[in-house]
Amino acid sequence: MLVSILIPTRNRARSLATLLKSLERVNLCNPSRMEILVIDNGSTDETPSMLKDEQLKNRLCSLTVLREDRPGKARALNCGLATVGGELIIILDDDVTVDRNCIAKHIEAYGQSNFAAIQGRVLPGKDPEGRDADPSRLREYNIPIVDYGDKMIPIRGLIGTNMSVKRGVLEAVGRFDDRLGPGASGFSEDTELSIRICEAGFEIGYTPGAVVYHELNPARYGRAYNRDVEYRKGVSRSIYRHDSLMFRVLPDLLANCLRFGIYKMLGLTQKAYKTEGRIMKCWGYMMGKRRAAGKSEPAS
Repeated sequence: MLVSILIPTRNRARSLATLLKSLERVNLCNPSRMEILVIDNGSTDETPSMLKDEQLKNRLCSLTVLREDRPGKARALNCGLATVGGELIIILDDDVTVDRNCIAKHIEAYGQSNFAAIQGRVLPGKDPEGRDADPSRLREYNIPIVDYGDKMIPIRGLIGTNMSVKRGVLEAVGRFDDRLGPGASGFSEDTELSIRICEAGFEIGYTPGAVVYHELNPARYGRAYNRDVEYRKGVSRSIYRHDSLMFRVLPDLLANCLRFGIYKMLGLTQKAYKTEGRIMKCWGYMMGKRRAAGKSEPAS
């Protein structure tokens, strides 16, 4: 089958170049049956010139560059999906590198299962100085880590950092919701798509062999970034979910505030870090619903 790799990007020229270099080294029986589509979502750095240089290289697979100036990762992905040729679509974030067997393992997983979409493994990579992650600080790096073990298993949802889906499934359930994701609400374009995939009767699976390594970016480290991320996750969730504020969200908020105080008092820093994020997610959900209610009120 023809495999299409979609990479949405914005202002990450250095990271994107590293990803493209890793894709040159993948193990595939027939690399010509792989196409790479990079969708530039309005970059203002050296990304456009870097991509022009990349297109001049001799490659075993094609590299197509598209431009989507309207902000939003979901819009960029939908731009790519409108022109993609592959029967299998692999979506990668622009700040990862792929293991040599990553693409082959995505393909292999479909032959070994009835899954309609596949989540690959996401592990911590290196920082700008080439240092590995400190295992005791993994949560503080604020990167998505996906590791469900060493066996293929069914799972509930996808994380767009390293996922694949059959083209026919997207034709059945539709493309990404462009209200969601980076550049729009901030997050959850992959989660909302996962819900539609499952509601349509398809199954999502995880395969351990399709590995990518997420770069460590010091700008993302620490509590302030984590609070902002979790708040925006809550706002994003408020767009596509309808949880009861009174009977679910508010009780969760109060319970997590209590847990946070206990963990801080006991010096359980990692648990406190995680719980603080949950508090911000609840708060973001409530603020998102409040804003939506305000927009729906008729003008006086």
